[in-house]
Amino acid sequence: MDTSDPNLSLDASGVCNHCRNFDTRIAPTWEASQSGTPQLSEVSAQILSSSKDREFDCIIGISGGLDSSYAAFVAKEKMNLRPLLVHVDAGWNTNQAVSNIAKIVDGLGLDLYTEVVNWEAVKKMQVAFLRSGIPDQDLVQDAAFFSILYRFARKHKIKHVITGSNYSTECCREPEEWGGYLGIDKTLFNDIWRRYGDGGQGSQFPIIDILVYKLWYQKILNMKIHHPLNLVPYIKLVAERKLAKEFGWEPFQHKHHESRFTRFYEDYWLPRRFGYDKRRAHFSSLILTQQMSRDVALERILKPEMGDHFLRQEFAYVASKLDMSIAELQSLFDGPKKTYRDFDNKRNIIKLGARLLSSLGLERRHLK
Repeated sequence: MDTSDPNLSLDASGVCNHCRNFDTRIAPTWEASQSGTPQLSEVSAQILSSSKDREFDCIIGISGGLDSSYAAFVAKEKMNLRPLLVHVDAGWNTNQAVSNIAKIVDGLGLDLYTEVVNWEAVKKMQVAFLRSGIPDQDLVQDAAFFSILYRFARKHKIKHVITGSNYSTECCREPEEWGGYLGIDKTLFNDIWRRYGDGGQGSQFPIIDILVYKLWYQKILNMKIHHPLNLVPYIKLVAERKLAKEFGWEPFQHKHHESRFTRFYEDYWLPRRFGYDKRRAHFSSLILTQQMSRDVALERILKPEMGDHFLRQEFAYVASKLDMSIAELQSLFDGPKKTYRDFDNKRNIIKLGARLLSSLGLERRHLK
């Protein structure tokens, strides 16, 4: 991490707040998980007990990336569950992601439900977000993914959702300023759409506000979110090799590269427009969990994951897919920089909820 994280602080020994948080709050859990914990069996028993006589015990949102793919493997092979895999296609899948999903589905013998989001609604909302000038450009895809997943679970009365979120590769939380806005804020979406949308497709964009899925779905309707990768030995390279050997699954060059837009956003838009490189948080997580050396991380971060020629081609592809000229997209890239604070939002309420989860030990990552 560096000072592009405005909340970075060092103690008298030169240790940053991310490392201190890992040492005091995450390390004991991480170390226990690497030898396996009895909690996995407990969670499995809980899910099976509450899902008797149902076709599926739980659902798992799958992207074709490592975390969700390995979560599916753990659910089926280690927890003996009958998960339904749910894929939300927001229009940006890479061919590799599609292939990986098929290999996991076939290899594990699981059922897959795919929902293709209304592309016009996604496209117009993404253009509105680009016009807004904020760093949080991946909120659009995230909102579609999680809103549809939770809505599907509620509609089909599936009480258990398994996620690939984990401490092994995500223990260093990216700063909010880097586009790490906490949750799906419908107020923020509505204001950006009001100012920059075309007024025609906003109602067709799928979105469930964070207060709905955190309070109504999880607290009132008793939907449970499980993180099994925090309860098993989970080392990135080992997991990649396991999935490759068992199913022919192919690893990506870097985290989140299963989405063509996210790859472009994190490798080009965010670092070149704002100076934020999410790899700093990704690599810091791997350093803290002893999966990467700091020297290797520093050397790798000196250059982008993808070559400049490739990224310029992707710039043209993104512009074309969003029905914009290259010049139009370039003008947005060069335009005024804003943050979520320039729009209506319920950030203070979300922050309060995040701090409550942290105080209860339900969220151990460092929250700014």
